[in-house]
Formats: sequence, C-alpha cells, structure tokens
Amino acid sequence: MARVFIIDDDEIFSEMLSDIVIRSGHSASGAVSIKEGLEKALSESFDVVFLDLHLPDGNGLDILPTIRDTASSPEIIIITGYSDSNGAELAIKSGAWDYIEKPSSIKEMTLALVRALQYREEKMLRQPPVALRQEGIIGNSAHIKSCLNLVARAAHSDASALITGETGTGKELFAWAIHNNSRRSKRSFVVVDCASLPQTLVESILFGHEKGAFTGAEKAREGLVKQANGGTLFLDEIGELSPALQKSFLRVLQEHRFRPLGADREIESNFRLISATNKDLSKMAAEGLFREDLLFRVRTLDIELSPLREHPEDIRDLLVHYMAKLCERYGIGAKGFAPEFLNALMAYQWPGNVRELIGTLEKAISEAFQEPTLYPKHLPTDIRVRLKKTEIARERMITNMADQQTPYSPKFFPTLKDYREDAILKSEKQYLEDLAKITHGNIKETCHISGLSRPRLYALLKKFNMTKKTA
Repeated sequence: MARVFIIDDDEIFSEMLSDIVIRSGHSASGAVSIKEGLEKALSESFDVVFLDLHLPDGNGLDILPTIRDTASSPEIIIITGYSDSNGAELAIKSGAWDYIEKPSSIKEMTLALVRALQYREEKMLRQPPVALRQEGIIGNSAHIKSCLNLVARAAHSDASALITGETGTGKELFAWAIHNNSRRSKRSFVVVDCASLPQTLVESILFGHEKGAFTGAEKAREGLVKQANGGTLFLDEIGELSPALQKSFLRVLQEHRFRPLGADREIESNFRLISATNKDLSKMAAEGLFREDLLFRVRTLDIELSPLREHPEDIRDLLVHYMAKLCERYGIGAKGFAPEFLNALMAYQWPGNVRELIGTLEKAISEAFQEPTLYPKHLPTDIRVRLKKTEIARERMITNMADQQTPYSPKFFPTLKDYREDAILKSEKQYLEDLAKITHGNIKETCHISGLSRPRLYALLKKFNMTKKTA
C-alpha cells in the first residue's frame, strides 16, 4: 500500500481524488495550503504527491523542489485548473512526474497514479553500483546525488551523453565519471576543446592526415577521433563547433567512419561520445546556429548541472576537501576555519561556481600562509566588498520596508511568523521590481545579478503577477 498526499484547496476535487486513491488500495491524506503541505511533507514519508499550483498562500511550484528532495523523494504529479504551457514546462524541468489539468477523467487520474507508483517501484528495485567512482565530485546534496544517479545510468550504456551547466560546475569531472564507471574505463579518454580548435588545422587534428597531405605534413598523424577508438571522445564546449564541422561530425557520429586528410580510404573508430556545453543548444538550433539533427545525436542522455548557488549545502564539503588538498600541495599544516568564514562562503553567489570557489580558497590559504585559521579577512577583496554591499542593501531594504508598514490594530495584529513571511514576500517583490528597472527587463542579466535560475525567476514572476516584460 502506497502513501499518497494531496495538496489542494479545492475540497470537492480533493475528496474525489482521495476516493480514487483509496479505491486503488492506497492511503490518502491532504493539505489545503503551501504552509500545511510543506510541514507534512517534511515530517512524513509519501510515495506520490498530487500538488496544485494555485494555492491560497502561493504557487505550488515554489515548494516542488523541496518536496522532491525530502527523504522519501516522492513522485510529484502537478494538478491545476489553469492551462499554462510555461507552468507545465517549469513543472517538468523541476522534476514533476506528470502535469494534469482539471477537470480530468477518473481514468486519467488513476492511470497517472498507477504509472507513477509503477515507476517508483521499479526505481527502488534498481540497485546502484556498489562503488561508483566519482573522483573530484564532492557533495551530498540531493542535486549531486541525482546527477550521480544519472552518471550510473549513463555508464551502463554507450549512448551519447550531453552534460550542460554554467562554466565551473564540473562538466569534465562528470564526463570522466561516466567513462571511469563504464566498460571503456581501461581505454582512452580523449578531450577535444572545441573552443580552441584552430580552423586551419581542425580536420587534421580530429581526423588525422597522411604524409604529404598538405604543406608541412612531413609524416602521417593519427587524429583524436581515432585515438578514442574503444574509449571515450569528450567534446568540450561543443556549441563552439563551426557549421561546416558540425556537418562533418554528424556523419562521423552516424557511421563511426571517416577519411583522414590525404587518405584514399575511410577508417573506423569505435568511440563513445560525451559532450559538454554552457550554451543553450536548443535555442541555438532554433536560431539556425547549431544543427538540430546533430543535437538529437549528441543528446541521447542529458545531465544538467546546477550552479553552486542552487545547492549551497555542498559548500562545506567542498571547503573541507579542497582546504586539505591545497594545504597538502603547499606542504603546510592543516588549517581550520572560523564559522564566519563558512558563512561568508555560503552567502556569496559564486558566479564562477566550484572553479571560482577553489581559486578563492587557494588565495585565502596563500593569504593566511602562516596562520592556522581562515577568517573572512583572508578572502579576496572583491568578494568581501560584494558581500558587504549585499548586506548593506538588504538591511536598507528591510529598514525602508519597516518604515512603510501600515500600523496594525491590536485586534488584527499578526503573529511574528506571519509578519516575517509577509515582510519577506513584500521585500522579494520590491527586489524584483527594482532589479527589473536596473536590467530593463533583460532576463539573462536579471538571473546573473540575482543568482536565480530561469525556472525559479519565472516562478517568482508568476507568483507576484509580474510579466517577463516588466522584469
């Protein structure tokens, strides 16, 4: 018997859905608000959660990631009475099992529940690798665990994998992890930096050449594609490939055959392809900058790495790991760190992600070379300045907001918790409105300054009835 949780303020619909669940042989419980739903989801275990988007105290999408990352990690089915393609996209990208519009037939609701439970049962039966090799991948957050599960799946096949994420999120580390846990682990892992390939020599570098194929070709050379035979070919920053090379590489992917420059016959290479990019290849394909047929080939499996600011709980593990590693490299004794140092790292947005964090720790350790403990004063000046400006701006916003508060009568004076929640909501909305003026509605710049992902930003805009144009 599965445990099903329904978060919906529509009493009639909730009763109908509860009847469906109970008749299917499972238990059902419910909540009518985000606040109540979150409290139950964090304190109890559930297998499936039906989550309404439009609730009295907010948008259900705001708590979807939190519910998904609870200990029981339930399958989440979104239910809504409002047709919204953007909401459906956000829900699916946030990990929802399904997105169902009201009113739906009993058959449709039952099928969604049955399939979600079937998937969950099969997922629970799958045993992860006994010892997944994950050299350099540090962290225990739900995000890292989810990505490692995808690594384990990718390692068991030869399908092409695409790893996406901002610069510095560790895309090459995850590519190595797929290779090291695959049957090809004892063969070559060949890296091709697509951003630095010289256009005049690119075909020679990739496909090799025969002696005398061009001026300066004094001897035959084996290309990188051939060197990856039996192993893995890693195309880093694949979005930088020129249109001509995209066409050439598409055929190589399809046939695993190519002709070196100057050769009179084709040769084979049995490689497994892993690609990485910090660009939106789907958008590039829509704009004609990246071949859609090539995108289909390279994205059989997809691993999306979130920026560090979206899983800050991993910062402590990263700090401990790299402090020990850097101290060992410098040949100095192990150092400790003050709580304020960790707090500063947690408060910073890390636009350069893990790569920037490692560089920052190296600078801090160099600054405190003879000192046993790291303090915020050992951080680079630019980071300390940014943190202080953010702190001052936050305090100023809270002060301004407090000055604008309408006095409450004793009869309707709120609890401290309700007052705090109301203040946070108002400050969030004011922050987005002020930021929209500064960025002139540029979504990319808004995400960069605020540290929000696009899905999270869109969710907040919808929550406060703001349009993309006003942001």
